[in-house]
Amino acid sequence: MSIARMAALHPATNDRVNEALAAAARHAMFCAAMCTSCADACSAEDMDMRQCIRVCLDCADICQAASRLTLRQTGRNAMILRATLELCAHACEACAEECDRHAHEHCRLCAEMCRECAQDCRKALASIQ
Repeated sequence: MSIARMAALHPATNDRVNEALAAAARHAMFCAAMCTSCADACSAEDMDMRQCIRVCLDCADICQAASRLTLRQTGRNAMILRATLELCAHACEACAEECDRHAHEHCRLCAEMCRECAQDCRKALASIQ
């Protein structure tokens, strides 16, 4: 089942779903999982990966919050939603930059997911009225 379909079932949407928000929610959920996994893999590396772990875990927490806020259809809180999406995009960009400093495949995949999530968050920002 897709997030957009689930959102369309909410009585407040009248079957009109903000597809950009739905895509951002989906990517943010995946990004949170990827960042958590990358941080765990970094903790098992033989080198000092403390900064990468910190940035990945911060990004995971922010992505998780962003995904939850973008799914809410009842009421409006556009200011907080915009701020959260902007923060998510910044956190993802910082995480991608940090992961790019390492040659590990898990870091490469995390950076790729973070860039995709940041892009979707920016698209969702443009879609909020």
